[in-house]
Amino acid sequence: MAAIPQVPPPTPEEIAIVKSTVPVLEEHGVTITKTFYANMHREIPALNEVFNQANQKNGHQARALAASVLAYAKYIDNLAVLGDAVETICQKHASLLIQPEQYSIVGKYLLEAIKEVLGDAATDAVISAWGACYWQLAYLFINREEQIYTEKANRDWREFIVEKKIKESDEITSFYLKPKDGKPVEQYQPGQYISVRVAVPQQEWKQIRQYSLSTSQDPSHYRISVKRACDIDAENTAHPGWVSNVLHETVQEGDTLDLTFPCGSFHLDSKTTPDAPIVLISGGVGLTPLMSMLNTLVDEGSDRPLTWIHSTRSQNSYAFGDYIKATMKSKSDWHAIVYRQDLASSEHAENYKVLGGRINLRALGRSTDLHLDNPNTQYFICGPDSFMLDLKEVLVSLGAAAGNVKYERFGTGDVVKKEKPVVLAQTTGVCPVSHAHAESGLRCPISGLQEQTVA
Repeated sequence: MAAIPQVPPPTPEEIAIVKSTVPVLEEHGVTITKTFYANMHREIPALNEVFNQANQKNGHQARALAASVLAYAKYIDNLAVLGDAVETICQKHASLLIQPEQYSIVGKYLLEAIKEVLGDAATDAVISAWGACYWQLAYLFINREEQIYTEKANRDWREFIVEKKIKESDEITSFYLKPKDGKPVEQYQPGQYISVRVAVPQQEWKQIRQYSLSTSQDPSHYRISVKRACDIDAENTAHPGWVSNVLHETVQEGDTLDLTFPCGSFHLDSKTTPDAPIVLISGGVGLTPLMSMLNTLVDEGSDRPLTWIHSTRSQNSYAFGDYIKATMKSKSDWHAIVYRQDLASSEHAENYKVLGGRINLRALGRSTDLHLDNPNTQYFICGPDSFMLDLKEVLVSLGAAAGNVKYERFGTGDVVKKEKPVVLAQTTGVCPVSHAHAESGLRCPISGLQEQTVA
């Protein structure tokens, strides 16, 4: 493995140089990152197991890494803007068991790619400045990731047996995963995810994906609930849902899978404002991390007011529907509002309402449904990116405290307060800054969305 260099912090002059490269990155960023990946994978093929091969083939990783590098250059003199993004990235890296030595590899090939693409424009001063600024961020990641590792009982891949495989809907199947060594699973916070390493028929290298844990803590097993991507060619390894389909089609009860430990910064802390209402909002398979939160509250006997709001295409695509309906009936202050896109009229049951169409928060009760009268109400959202950003914007406009609205993104989190797409000059792709790192290769979770958006 490459050694970790001791690089001094960047000087003000070096920071200024990096910021001055922003226009160049806007024009040549994708070419740089494509060159970076091509050179690195050619010389170190083993990294194919770390980097998402679907995103390598469909170009998502190159575009996303370019956007991520560009965002870092823009905010290099104000790292506080990155906020929770650093923690999100570190949690994901830890889930992939990224080691300090790998930062040396990435740094080497990234700087070489900058030099190769920019030619004479990449002067010694530019390369030196980017090297110093790269290591400023790398050291931050390395130190935080080491803290995460020390909190875990196991720092390596661990074998799990598929104890049960249960179909939850036409699209979603749950896998109950029991440790092969018979020891308890790692403790986790409701909403976190695990990495799963899968042998795939079409690839020489195993592939790693991240899936939200979909139930409360049980020392005997984990549960993940995976969406099957419909209508894709089994040979289309560039499709984001490809590995999820491998799980559906080839993994059976009794098979063995490799897992890491739970990670993730999107989770419910039931000890914080323990009496405050909770509103759980999901779209499609985005309900999986919220199921973990819901079940944890059930296990704790929580009396906190709770609203479950979910959007699904049809009854057949809605996982855990009967369980959620029964759970809502068990608590006087809990109720669910389910939106079905195939439904022309509404249906009502005790503490459980089914409406047609898509989620419309403005039409719901400010106090009864959204609990906007309580300044401590906590909101958790998981679904497609536009779904989450739009609903957060609506909640804040209705009076919810922005800091109380959490959502599961599959990238860096909020790099900027208002999501602004970074348009890269040499591609037709548009990549929001806040999920750029998700597809940059050293990334994690698919979490609630599984693989249908980014993978």
